[in-house]
Amino acid sequence: MHKTMTGRARQYPPRDGIDCLRVTPSRPVPGLLQDARSGLLESPRSMPPKYFYDERGAHLFDAICDTQEYYPTRTEEALLQQHAREIISLVKPDHIIEFGSGTSRKTRHLLDACAGTGRRLTYWPFDVCEPVLRETGHTLMQDYDWLNVSPLLGDYHAGLDELPVPQGSCLYLFLGGTIGNFDSPEAHRFLVDICNRMRAGDYFVMGADRVKAHAVLHAAYNDAEGITDEFNLNLLEVLNRGLDADFDPDRFSHRAVYNDAREQIEMYLVARERHQVRIGALDCDIRLQDGESILTEISRKFSVESLQEMLTEAGYTLDRHYQPDNRYYSLLLARPAAVQSNS
Repeated sequence: MHKTMTGRARQYPPRDGIDCLRVTPSRPVPGLLQDARSGLLESPRSMPPKYFYDERGAHLFDAICDTQEYYPTRTEEALLQQHAREIISLVKPDHIIEFGSGTSRKTRHLLDACAGTGRRLTYWPFDVCEPVLRETGHTLMQDYDWLNVSPLLGDYHAGLDELPVPQGSCLYLFLGGTIGNFDSPEAHRFLVDICNRMRAGDYFVMGADRVKAHAVLHAAYNDAEGITDEFNLNLLEVLNRGLDADFDPDRFSHRAVYNDAREQIEMYLVARERHQVRIGALDCDIRLQDGESILTEISRKFSVESLQEMLTEAGYTLDRHYQPDNRYYSLLLARPAAVQSNS
């Protein structure tokens, strides 16, 4: 099923014709227990956003993407729809490797472009939730009978040294503006990790949200339907299952605010009242004050200049910059500068 590749990955038994490969971490990354110990036991409290994406969380995020207020998905999707054929014609990929693939809804525009140009390839979605990977892979192979799907199960924060490197040209994807969920040092390290895996002929496509009017940003993370509320509160259910904890979602509310000085949205779970939570896995109780918050996500917003600087510092040359007329969003096509200069 797979072309020859380097990098180590453990193959899982196929279900529904899907082979799932676990990518071995190449550097230590805290697990849920360690993140909870460092993030919840001291003030200010926080948890990494990667724990949002259990099966329910992944589907809730998909629903957020359909809300009227959440412009990033439809804006990025429109850019992909408009430019997918140009990207595929330029890159001519034998493989698409996508980090944080989720349900791969926007990737379909690139797959449609492949179908339209007669390009046949293997798609490697890389994410943390095995059920979503299997479900999505099965659906894609039904919808594109020529497509080979090889899901990669793991945490891309843990380094990419063991990421499979298949034979042929690769298009690496990082969509959804997810680069904004990293602080600056984390973003640099991740982009360097990808760059170091790339060879002559490989390209990288990244979506990034732009700085804009505060009201637009506020609405995007506080939708009228309350789906973002559910998504944020679902983190408490993840903690309850994983930590033998008794967080009560009814005792918390969702809050998302824009930090102008840092040019980022900050999302919190805020205690509605003073209460105590038992975390069995840590054998401790935490006492939350009325109004005390747990930071669950940052989403940095960028200018054209800061995006260019970020890519350059990580070793890339920017080939294409796609943006809508309102300049709400950027879709960037880049390749490694060192590889380019040597080719």
